Amino acid sequence: MCSLKTVAFAIHPNKKMIGPPHNKLKIFNDPVYGFINIPFPSVFDILEHPWFQRLRYIKQLGLTHLVYPGALHTRFHHALGAMHLVVLAMDTLKAKGHPISDLEEKATVMAILMHDIGHGPFSHALESTLVENLHHEQLSLMFMQKLKKLQPETIELAIEIFCNTYSKKFLHQLVSGQLDMDRLDYLNRDSFFTGVSEGVVSSDRIIKTLNVSDDNLVTDEKGIYSLEKFIIARRLMYWQVYLHKTVISAEKLLIAILQRAREIALDGQQVFATPPLKKFLTTRIFFNDFTQNPQLLDEFALLDDFDIFSSIKVWCAHPDKILSVLCQKLVYRRLFKVELQKQPFTQAYVDQISQQVCQYYGLSQEESRYFVLRGVTENNAYDPGVGNIWIMQKDGSVSDIAEISDQLNIRVLSKPVKKYYICYPKEVGEFYKK
Repeated sequence: MCSLKTVAFAIHPNKKMIGPPHNKLKIFNDPVYGFINIPFPSVFDILEHPWFQRLRYIKQLGLTHLVYPGALHTRFHHALGAMHLVVLAMDTLKAKGHPISDLEEKATVMAILMHDIGHGPFSHALESTLVENLHHEQLSLMFMQKLKKLQPETIELAIEIFCNTYSKKFLHQLVSGQLDMDRLDYLNRDSFFTGVSEGVVSSDRIIKTLNVSDDNLVTDEKGIYSLEKFIIARRLMYWQVYLHKTVISAEKLLIAILQRAREIALDGQQVFATPPLKKFLTTRIFFNDFTQNPQLLDEFALLDDFDIFSSIKVWCAHPDKILSVLCQKLVYRRLFKVELQKQPFTQAYVDQISQQVCQYYGLSQEESRYFVLRGVTENNAYDPGVGNIWIMQKDGSVSDIAEISDQLNIRVLSKPVKKYYICYPKEVGEFYKK
């Protein structure tokens, strides 16, 4: 991948730039798609901004590399890939006679390029841990609003497309919807880096069959089999990768570590933290605080995976027994045992494990909550609540894919599948089985 370097511009003696800055039209060598072009010079200014460069240091799949060692790709990779696909998609729609102006094209590219710019360290794993009641899309919007000064007209329109307030709804559906370019990229990219071949989808085929009907993004009927494969790929990737039981164990352990570190920090104990992390560790911050204190966004923008993991490595030797044990387990990959089932675990079973943890580690019942972690995961491959996948038939009529698919029961796949889990130290279970 080419490096993003500060570029020099040709300046006329009257100090006005001569011609378009072609040196901003870089080419990236992407392992998934091959060569990716920066479509507009203005896009380079966003790529070069420190807030966007920060995405290089946030892994796309959090702690999934503890299960699939190759899953070390970043949000930066994903943003470039999604940008590439949205350009191809708009080229297809324009070729089919759907007008998209230069400004609309630039704004759509900007919208998808920055759709994940609000992600915090380890992506989804710490979504509401460092900042309470937070969704990354809320911060993405705030970043876009602050970056608007770089490209006022374009980014203002990008915000409208991102928020689905622009008149052409199909542009928003390219960025965020049931069949958006975000999903097409992350399925192929995550499949590539994890080695899970079940996630591969025919993005070229799907994009070539895209169309617009009544201001909605649709696909031509001939693309239905690729769409069925897309839905199945999502289902398989969620259970094999995103909701893999060991990934769940690692991410719940990471959350428990941050919660314990904050608890003892708020209690007045000394806890090492990198400067960007310190404020978020020693203060309870809610999303509403960002609107009241604009500087908070700049401070959040300094955080990445390295702040968290560097601190965790130091905490392995912290005098607080709970924090040090949890950190050692994550750093040395001694992850918790995970049990999954379709029904909630009984309180009696949870109490039994908690009691065993207390006896094994010499903890109080209150302290055992850091070692007995439970919750529920949910997966539905096709969620009409997010938006339908519309198929345009040869006669021009449009139907939901669930109505006309003859290869699989999409309605079944649209029903959420829940799995309840409980995580606890392996050594506890092994000790009490003896």
